[in-house]
Amino acid sequence: MKRVFCPKCDHQIAFDDSKYEDGKVIAMVCPQCASQFKIKIGRKTVRTKSGQEKEVKEPDFTYGHITVIENNFAFKQDLPLVLGDNVIGRRNKDTDGVDVPIITSDPSMGRKHCVIHVKQDKNGKLAYSLRDFPSLTGTFLRNELLGNKEVARIEEGDVITIGATTFILRTPDGEQQE
Repeated sequence: MKRVFCPKCDHQIAFDDSKYEDGKVIAMVCPQCASQFKIKIGRKTVRTKSGQEKEVKEPDFTYGHITVIENNFAFKQDLPLVLGDNVIGRRNKDTDGVDVPIITSDPSMGRKHCVIHVKQDKNGKLAYSLRDFPSLTGTFLRNELLGNKEVARIEEGDVITIGATTFILRTPDGEQQE
């Protein structure tokens, strides 16, 4: 399954791309706003609102990533992390300042919900910490609610819940950090 967004209203549309060959152009109609647009299967570029084409880059998991667990609100997603603060929240076309946007319809997840900070020591080891942004529904680490301004160290495989959405921290080497 492939997911695309309507260029007019940003509504998410899912379709089975395995039925089409690479390079084929498909006309789509958004079920929400009735806008018509075209996509090209296997395409590595996208057309921006200004009409220019930009290349779609493969995600860089050098500093780890989070894996969003599929539920009623969201599909499985692997979202890369970068050095420094990674603001995590619900994807919205009008939201600025979110570094790791989760595509979801979860109304209990804030647009800016929590922050994962990634730092590298002088030996090259990565360390991860988690804090609430703050959000209305809180951030849970291993089913424990983080307190106001509390910063918790997180490691490979830690389960984090924001709203009704859960994700898992994945480090580049996939092993527990010291």
